[in-house]
Amino acid sequence: MANRGGRRDVLQTLDDRELLRRYRLDRAGIMFVVDLLRDAITSPTRRHNAITPEKKVITTLRYLATGKMQQCSSDDLGLSQSSVSRVITQTLTALSQPNIVTQFVSFPLDARTLHTHKRAFMDIAGFPGVVGVIDGTHVRIIAPSEDEAVFVNRKNFHSINVQIVFNAVWKILDIVAKWPGSTHDARMLSETGIRQLFERRYVPANCHLLGDSGYPCKPWLLTPYLQPRQGPQLNYNRAHKTTRAVVERGIGQLKRRFHVLHGEVRLRPEKVSKVIIACAILHNICKVRQIAEPLEDEDGDNDEDGGKL
Repeated sequence: MANRGGRRDVLQTLDDRELLRRYRLDRAGIMFVVDLLRDAITSPTRRHNAITPEKKVITTLRYLATGKMQQCSSDDLGLSQSSVSRVITQTLTALSQPNIVTQFVSFPLDARTLHTHKRAFMDIAGFPGVVGVIDGTHVRIIAPSEDEAVFVNRKNFHSINVQIVFNAVWKILDIVAKWPGSTHDARMLSETGIRQLFERRYVPANCHLLGDSGYPCKPWLLTPYLQPRQGPQLNYNRAHKTTRAVVERGIGQLKRRFHVLHGEVRLRPEKVSKVIIACAILHNICKVRQIAEPLEDEDGDNDEDGGKL
């Protein structure tokens, strides 16, 4: 079934299983995102063939799910390559606006929610007082035209270094996606809002994040012993490692759901940041709506031309 302009209406022709495989959201989830962004992405023109908000969201979801711009224009959606690029840029910009981000990614400050997080983490390995786990992950990018050298990370490829905090059920509580790949995790932490929340006592005492040894140990950020002794220190490290593994699994879930984050994102750094934030928001929407990870890693290899915006 196609609508005017020869554009396929996938919301009418595909079932939820196929929608999940292609777009990572079911029909209700896709419409939730459409309604969330409708005012921001509705075309002002009254032309009959104007691209609908539904088509814009679907196209963007397809790009985030596959990482391939060409897949969007060859997917029987009826859009040219230039339209695909324009649509994705508009939708990512709308989805990464602060008023949208804070609806879906925010660190809890109320005692009741923090207690729930503590209890969930405690159930993993008996580590008390944990309200989040923190780590950095690199998203590969093409060499930018400006300040190219600072984007080269310690593994010698260009990237954005992303700081991310998860709760015990792999929901993202905080994300910063703007630092060049050469930036150390400790430097990112020192200049981000999550540090301010803890050090200015917005987060109550006896609440902790767990991080690896790349972070400085602080009263609110607990890291492992570098040379643990037998007994309590070794037990601490074991519980720490098991509990902190949540963040590694969370990052894996995020990147498996949105393959654009797996390979080289062929955009300018500021646009890559929008891609990452959009994926984080959509990941949390999937968590809230209890949408499982896709069973099939369709188009998971991201070594073809990803397209440029």
